[in-house]
Amino acid sequence: MPKITVLPHHEICPEGAEVTLEAGSNLCAGLVEKGIKVEHACEMSKACTTCHVVVRKGFNTLDEMDDVEADLLDRAWGLEPDSRLSCQVMIEDNDLTIEIPKYTLNHAKENH
Repeated sequence: MPKITVLPHHEICPEGAEVTLEAGSNLCAGLVEKGIKVEHACEMSKACTTCHVVVRKGFNTLDEMDDVEADLLDRAWGLEPDSRLSCQVMIEDNDLTIEIPKYTLNHAKENH
């Protein structure tokens, strides 16, 4: 199973983490299932940017993003060339290293 390395994030994952996810699974859903509370204000329906991640290793192994995801990412805080919406990333057979940006444009966090 592919290994997903999450770099430290001051609030969501202070120590960083390594998890394994099955190929074919959704990155955002898999991280949440493993206890890494990636924000996903639109319930992973590709309607916001709160699940934005930067893929530090393995970006070129991912399927290409569609136009809707690309348009949404233009509004994400901290956009980089290797940014993706984690709700739109399907895990393949390759390991990934991701970074969760320090901030999000979510004005009201759930359960806070």
